Amino acid sequence: MSNTKDIYLTEEGLDELKKELDYLKLEKRPEVINALKDARALGDLSENAEYDAARTAQAEVEGRIAELEAMIEKAVIIKEVATDKVALGTTVKLKYIEDGEIEEYSIVGSMEADPFQNKISNESPIAKAIMGLSVGTRVTVESPQGKYDVEIVEIS
Repeated sequence: MSNTKDIYLTEEGLDELKKELDYLKLEKRPEVINALKDARALGDLSENAEYDAARTAQAEVEGRIAELEAMIEKAVIIKEVATDKVALGTTVKLKYIEDGEIEEYSIVGSMEADPFQNKISNESPIAKAIMGLSVGTRVTVESPQGKYDVEIVEIS
């Protein structure tokens, strides 16, 4: 990762990155090294598909290890936050004005965002629109799919 931008994570998100890094270093890397040794033992490396595959796997593993180490180094942990205004680390219930539907979202850093678990990035259009606002506030969200209005119902 070449940019120096901070990476905002919850403790849970940082733990997940560390688990993945440990898995890659302690299990996947030795596995790839053994595959490389086995492929080398087959002889002529110029036409050895197993060797090429093992080198590719090694590059992917080492690249991901470097990426995770850089992310962990740049991680800024989201601490306990006040819940009077929407901020990174808060959970917010929003009412969609058009249909009255209420959805709950956790505002997390972009590396931890997972729309399937209702974890949205602080860089998403909806999070940008509601950041710093309090319960009862209505706001128009401008997204690539068009504009829509939401009301902040609860912040925790």
